[in-house]
Amino acid sequence: MNFYVYVIGSNKKTKITYVGWTININKRILKHNKGIGAKFTRGRKWKLLYYEKCKSRSIAMKKEHEIKKNIKLRKILRLKI
Repeated sequence: MNFYVYVIGSNKKTKITYVGWTININKRILKHNKGIGAKFTRGRKWKLLYYEKCKSRSIAMKKEHEIKKNIKLRKILRLKI
């Protein structure tokens, strides 16, 4: 089974990013855009900015944590919005 770490972005009032992990990236982004899922993502339209395939859940969770802390990477990704 594959796991994915992803970064999505929205530009409703300000440019904002969200980092998460999932096993089905397309289904997860559809849920974010329908308002189902994390409370933080509700009420916005999201665009996939970055994703990475991982071999295990623990690796995906570690990668998610690294990306959340990497302010420089998230700043660069915000430019794609």
